[in-house]
Amino acid sequence: MNFAASDPSATPYAPADDIPTHTLKVLVAGGFGVGKTTLVGAVSEIRPLRTEETLTDASIGVDDLGGVEGKTTTTVAMDFGRLTFSGGVRLYLFGTPGQERFWFMWDQIAYGAVGAIVLVDTRRLSSSFASIDFFEQREIPFVVAANQFDGARRYSVEEIRDALDVDPEVPVLMCDVRSREVARGVLVALVEHALQTAQR
Repeated sequence: MNFAASDPSATPYAPADDIPTHTLKVLVAGGFGVGKTTLVGAVSEIRPLRTEETLTDASIGVDDLGGVEGKTTTTVAMDFGRLTFSGGVRLYLFGTPGQERFWFMWDQIAYGAVGAIVLVDTRRLSSSFASIDFFEQREIPFVVAANQFDGARRYSVEEIRDALDVDPEVPVLMCDVRSREVARGVLVALVEHALQTAQR
C-alpha cells in the first residue's frame, strides 16, 4: 500500500473528483494541551473543523491547567480533518477533547474508528492514562506519540514505554506535531499497526 500523501490543491479543499477507494476513521486523543488540534491542523488537506472556545474563569477548579498554564483555548467537541494518500486511501481525522468533563463524548466519536494516536506530553504523562485505558479496554489499536515540546526533558522510547506500561506491540514514537511530515509519519505508523492487528 502506497502512503505517499496527495498534494492539496491551491484552494482549501481537495478536488471533488478525488474519490478514495478506502476511507478510514482515525482518532487523535490524549490529555489536555498535548497537541491534538495542532496535529490535525498540520496534516489536514482541507481547512480543519475546530470547536475551540476560550478558557474562562469558569474552568478554574474544573480543568487541570498544570503544565499548560499559558493555554487560552480548548476543544469542546472535536477537531476534524482529512488526509488522502496516493493509491486511494483517505483518512478522516477526529481529535477528541482532552478534559475530563468532555470524556462522555469519546464513545460516540470512537465509533467505527480503525485506530487512534495517543499523544503524550512527557512533562505530564499521567494526562494520557485515561486515553490509553479507553483504547485498551475497547481493543482499538493505537500508537503512542510523544510530542516533543520545546524545553522539555528528552526521554528514550524505552523510558516512555515503561512509564506508560503499554504492551510491547504498541508502537511508541517521538514526534513534533507541528511538522506536517512528522505528523503524517505518525498516521502512517498507526494505519500499518491497525492493519497488522487486524491480521492477527
